[in-house]
Amino acid sequence: MIAQIFLFVLDTVCGFLTLALLVRFAMQWARTPFRNPLGQFIVAVTDWMVRPLRRLVPGLFGLDLASLLLAWLWQVAYQGLALGLSGVLSAVSPAPILVVAMLAALDVAKIGLYLMIGAVLISAVFSWVNPHAPLAGVFDTLTRPLLRPFRRVIPPIGGVDLSPLALLLVLQIALFIIAGLRQNVMPMMLLS
Repeated sequence: MIAQIFLFVLDTVCGFLTLALLVRFAMQWARTPFRNPLGQFIVAVTDWMVRPLRRLVPGLFGLDLASLLLAWLWQVAYQGLALGLSGVLSAVSPAPILVVAMLAALDVAKIGLYLMIGAVLISAVFSWVNPHAPLAGVFDTLTRPLLRPFRRVIPPIGGVDLSPLALLLVLQIALFIIAGLRQNVMPMMLLS
């Protein structure tokens, strides 16, 4: 029972930090200004680990690779400890380490997809309820690059933009694919 409580707390902490790092990555990718309550919170939570790593891992084409690498490392730490405590990860060999790295990458992708789903839903609610709210512009800026390809193909119907629904459908399909990949990775752990 103590191990389950520890894993729950560890999952919560690692998941929160991974999400915060992915939000930071997404905000820089979408060129979202950080001078808002959400941006300031994200910087306050992640700056202590991102700034030192940026000296070793520079950005590439405007992408904050340090934040992305740290998000993956937090998931590697969680997966390694979770599998180690459960007894599945018993030997230190290349196969289990590779499986932990792949599971961590899949979890980062899953959290990133959930982040996109949440941003699209929040942006849609802001556009219906209060498009002039202080954070409405932040979520609009975050989701605009994701929605742009869908808006080119799907015209508004009766003044209603259906592109968020199409994007949400694609994101849900991507979640199914990640779940399938995760199920295929786990047996590799048992073979090693």
